[in-house]
Amino acid sequence: MKHRQSEFLARHLGPHEQEVIEMLKIIGVRSIDELIDQTIPESIRKKQQVQMEPAKTEFEMLKELREIAKKNVVLQSYLGQGYYNCITPSVIQRNIFENPGWYTQYTPYQPEISQGRLEALLNFQTMIADLTGMPVANASLLDEGTAAAEAMAMAYGIVNKSLHGTSNKFFVSARCFRQTIDVVFTRATPHNIEVVVGNPETVNFDNTFFGALVQYPGEDGAIVNLRPFIKKVHAVGAVAIVATDLLALALLKPPSEFEADIVIGNSQRFGIPLGYGGPHAAFFATKNEYIRTMPGRIIGVSLDAQKNTAYRMTLQTREQHIRREKATSNICTAQALLAIMSGMYAVYHGQEGIKNIASRVHRLTALMDIELKKRGFTQLNENYFDTLRIQVADKKQSERILQLAVEAGYNLRFIEDKYIGISLDETSTLEDIEIILNVFTQIKGEPVKAGSLDDSFGAMSVSYPSQFHRTTKFLQHPVFQSYQSETAMMRYIKTLENKDLSLTASMIPLGSCTMKLNAATELLPLTWPEFGGMHPFVQVEQAMGYYKIFRELEKALCKLTGFSSTSLQPNSGAQGEFTGLLVIRAYHHDHGQSQRVVTLIPSSAHGTNPASAVMAGMNVVVVNCDAQGNIDVDDLRVKAIQHKETLAALMVTYPSTHGVFEERIKEMCDIIHQNGGLVYMDGANLNAQVGLTSPAEIGADVCHINLHKTFAIPHGGGGPGMGPICVTKQLAPYLPGHPIVKVGGEKAVHAVSSAPWGSANILLISYAYIKMLGIEGLTDVTKTAILNANYLKSKLEKHYPVLYQGKNGRVGHEFILNMKQFKEQAGIEVEDIAKRLMDYGFHAPTVSFPVHDTLMIEPTESEPKAELDRFVNAMIAIRKEIQDIVNGKLDKTDNPLKNAPHTAVAVMSNSWNHPYSREQAVYPVASLKKNKFWPSVGRINNTYGDRNIFCTCPPMEEYKSV
Repeated sequence: MKHRQSEFLARHLGPHEQEVIEMLKIIGVRSIDELIDQTIPESIRKKQQVQMEPAKTEFEMLKELREIAKKNVVLQSYLGQGYYNCITPSVIQRNIFENPGWYTQYTPYQPEISQGRLEALLNFQTMIADLTGMPVANASLLDEGTAAAEAMAMAYGIVNKSLHGTSNKFFVSARCFRQTIDVVFTRATPHNIEVVVGNPETVNFDNTFFGALVQYPGEDGAIVNLRPFIKKVHAVGAVAIVATDLLALALLKPPSEFEADIVIGNSQRFGIPLGYGGPHAAFFATKNEYIRTMPGRIIGVSLDAQKNTAYRMTLQTREQHIRREKATSNICTAQALLAIMSGMYAVYHGQEGIKNIASRVHRLTALMDIELKKRGFTQLNENYFDTLRIQVADKKQSERILQLAVEAGYNLRFIEDKYIGISLDETSTLEDIEIILNVFTQIKGEPVKAGSLDDSFGAMSVSYPSQFHRTTKFLQHPVFQSYQSETAMMRYIKTLENKDLSLTASMIPLGSCTMKLNAATELLPLTWPEFGGMHPFVQVEQAMGYYKIFRELEKALCKLTGFSSTSLQPNSGAQGEFTGLLVIRAYHHDHGQSQRVVTLIPSSAHGTNPASAVMAGMNVVVVNCDAQGNIDVDDLRVKAIQHKETLAALMVTYPSTHGVFEERIKEMCDIIHQNGGLVYMDGANLNAQVGLTSPAEIGADVCHINLHKTFAIPHGGGGPGMGPICVTKQLAPYLPGHPIVKVGGEKAVHAVSSAPWGSANILLISYAYIKMLGIEGLTDVTKTAILNANYLKSKLEKHYPVLYQGKNGRVGHEFILNMKQFKEQAGIEVEDIAKRLMDYGFHAPTVSFPVHDTLMIEPTESEPKAELDRFVNAMIAIRKEIQDIVNGKLDKTDNPLKNAPHTAVAVMSNSWNHPYSREQAVYPVASLKKNKFWPSVGRINNTYGDRNIFCTCPPMEEYKSV
C-alpha cells in the first residue's frame, strides 16, 4: 500500500503500517498488492486509475460544505404536500440523531443485544396505533409513497386470494399527494394493475376494484367525511386505505372510526428535519386479521430464558425478501433511526403536548383564514387542519402573490394556476401570519399592524363538527407520560442506548452488510439548517447547494462504476434493485421487446434479488452454483439459450455472496448479452471493487450502490439507507422521473420514491466520504477491507472450515465459516455460537446466510488489528468450548453455548445450578473483566413471540418486572 497521502484516510483505516506488515506475514504474502493480485482476476482489473481531485482534509471538507450550504436559500416553506417544518427537540437531536450509540447499530436480528432500539420502535408502533386508531402498526417503511404502494399490493393479495384474481383495478383519489400517486403507478404497472385516479365522491365501484386510496386531509387541505366513501369501497368487497397526517389526528377523528382497513402516512413532522425530502419514516397500520400480510418489520413482545419480558422482530420470516421469488415485496430496509426519533418526539411531548402543538397550528391557520376573508379573499376549504386553499383572480395575480411571498421570505404553493396553498406548521408564529397577510394585502385589503392579532389569536379555540372531532384518547401508556422533563428524557434515552451493542462497543463483523466507520465529519452537516431545513419542492434556484452535491456525487459514482448516468432517487438497496430492473424493463419495451420478462438469478443471490424481480414483473429462473460456490456457467448458458427470446436480465452479485471473485464473470456477462439480455449487478459488495475494478469493467449494464455500505452512510439500527443506480448510456433515458421536480431521463419510468432525490440529506455523508479520500484513498480502503478479511480467514481457518475461497485460496472482503459439523458432533447450532459471542462482547456475523449453518464474516477496513485479534480470540475460545462438549468436559445440553447469552441478573442469582462456573459464563476471557458489554435479556423465545403476537407497549408493570 502506498504512503497515506490523505489525512482522513489515516483516521478511517484500522490497521497502521506495522500492523499491515504483521498481517501480511500471517496471510503469507509479501505485500498487499500481491494479495490483491491473488484475489481479483487480472482480466477485470482496472488498467488506468480513475481521475479524481485530490483528497481533502476534514477541516477543508467542512469549510467547503459551509460554502456549499450558503448556496441553499432556506425560506419558510409553507408548501405542505406531506412535508412540514417542525422542531426537533434538542434532547433527541443531541442524544439520538447525533449519537453513534444510536446511528451505528445494525438491524435488530440479534434481539438480545438490541433491546433499547426494539423498545423505542415498539413506542413508535404504539404511537401509530394510538393516533390512527388501528390495532397494529409496523416499525416504519421507506416513505409515504412506498407505504401507499405496499398497501395497494397488500390489498391486491387480500381480495384476489378470495376472488381468484378477478379484481385488478385500484382507485386513487385525485386529492392524494401527486408523488404518492406516481409511486403507486410505478408499482402497479409491471403487474397490469389498472390505477384509476378520480373523484372519490363520484367514482362508481364494482367488483373489478380490489382497493381504494384516499387522503385525509386531502392534498389541498380539505377534510371530508370518509364514511360514505369507505362504505362504497366495502360494498364491493374492496380494501379501504387512508393516507393521513399524524399531527392532524391529534384533533381529527382517526381513520379507524371511519372503518378504514389500512392507514398509511409519514411521521416526518414528528421531529424530523425536512432534509430536502428525507430520510423520514413512513408508517403503516392495519387490522389484526391482516397482520401476517402486512409489509415491513413488526416489533413484538416475547419472553427470555428467565421468563422476563423481551422484545424481538415478530414473524421474522415475513420480511418478504426471505421468501425470494414468492415474495410480494422486497422490503428489507426500514427507517429505524427516524422512526425512533419520531416515537421519542411522542414520548417527550405526550398526549397533551402533541394536542397543544396541533391546536396551535390549527388556530393559526384559522386566524389566517378569518383575516384573509376580511380582506376579500375566498378560502375554499370548509374544514381544514393546517392548509388553506385561496382563490385568486388569475395566473398573473397568483404569480404576483407568490413572488411577493418569496421576497418576504416565504414559499407558498401554486395550485392549478388559480389557487394558492398555504400549509402552516409547528414552527409558524403570529409574526409569520402578519407577514403573509401583508403579502396578500399588497393585492387588496387593509395591512395588518404588528401585534394587532394577538388578542384574536388568544381568544380562538379549536372547533370541528362532530363528524370530524376526535373524542378518543391516545398516548395513554405510561411511557408517553413519564419523560416530559429533559432530565428524565435524557436518562430514558441513555438507558435504552446502554441495552444496545453498536460500533461504539465493538466491531460488528456482519458479512454482506459492511458495518464500517461513519465518520463524525461526514455527519456534522446533516443538522445544519441550510441542509436540514430545505423543503423538497422549493424552486430549483433555492437549492443550488444541494444541486452541486448531487452533480458531483453523481459524477463520482459514475467514475467509480464506469457508467454513464446516475439516479440518486432510490432510498434503499432493495429499492435500487427494483429501480434498476424497471429501467431494464423500460428499455426492452421501448425496443419492441416487451416479451423479455425472464430474469436469471443465481441460487446464491441476496433474497431481495428475486423479490425485486417479481415486483418488476419479471419471471425468475434460478441458476445453479457448483460445489465451490461459483455460478455454474454451463447451467447459466443453457438457461440463457433456453430463454433466448424472453431473456430480460441476469442479476449477479460481485464479488459473489459467498465472498469470492468469480473468475468467469466476464464470460457470464457475454452469455447474457449474446442472448439479448442485460446484466444487473447487485452492488452490495461494491466495497470490494472500488478503485480496483468496476461493474462496467466486468460487463454489467446497471448496478445499484448501497451507500449505507460502501460509502459510509450509517445503518441506524435498520435504516436509513440509500440505493442509487448507475447505468450505461443506453439505459440513461429511462432513469426515474418525478411528478413535481424535473429529474430523470427523457423516457423516465415513474418515480420510485416520494422525494425527487430520495433521502437527499444523507447524500452529504457519501459526498464528504469520497471527497476526503480521493481515488487513492478509496482504493486503499478497498485493499484494506480485503486485507482484513483474509487476515481473519487465515487466523480462523485452523479452527473452523472455510466454505468457499478463490482459486488461490483467497477471499474477497468477506468469507463464510461452515458450522454444520458442530451440530453433528456436539449438538451445537450456529445460533448457539451467535448467542455465545454476545457473552464475549460481539454481535454475531451473518447467521445462516447465504448458506444454512454458516457464519458469514466481514471485518471492514476500519477495524484495527487489536479488534480483529479480539474477535479471533473469542472465536477460538468458543471453538474450545465446543470441543469440551465433544470431549465430555461440558454437558451437552447445559453448557455456556446453549444458555447464552448470560445476563448480570442471571449470574448473580442465588439459584445458579449450571455445571459450569459463573466466571466461565460471563468472563470466558480475561480481557472482559476490564471492559464488558452486558446483554440486558437472556435468550429470547421466538416461538412464544410468534404464537402470542403482541405489538404495542406492554403494561408498565411488565417493565418493572424486568
